[in-house]
Amino acid sequence: MLVCSLLGVAIAIYLTAVHYNESVPLVCSGSGVVNCGLVLSSPYSVVPGTSIPISLPGLAWCAIMAALAITGLTAQPRWLRPAQFAWALIGMLTVLYLVYVEIVRLHAICAWCSGLHVLILLMFLVTLVRLTS
Repeated sequence: MLVCSLLGVAIAIYLTAVHYNESVPLVCSGSGVVNCGLVLSSPYSVVPGTSIPISLPGLAWCAIMAALAITGLTAQPRWLRPAQFAWALIGMLTVLYLVYVEIVRLHAICAWCSGLHVLILLMFLVTLVRLTS
């Protein structure tokens, strides 16, 4: 989980840099179904009612998951596994909404976003297995 969350932090930092700094190139297809530019410039790419890119809450989510993973490296308090699962569930519900937006509303997929979505799915599955074991 720590590796996945740190990869997520890196992706979220990159997408935030792309949002705020025009000199940071967006390395992704710009046409067809995979079109990061279309997704990242859509009204859905920011927190509703703000100009804050959705990647910033994603960065915070990944950082908190990393902290939970680090906690699990040194100790296993009773609250940890349920907390990791609950946090991963919040992330997974968000991913489901964002994938819906990409496919149904925008008809375009962001490869970087999909990478982060896959990482969140992996972390959700790990927390689910660990919760039930």
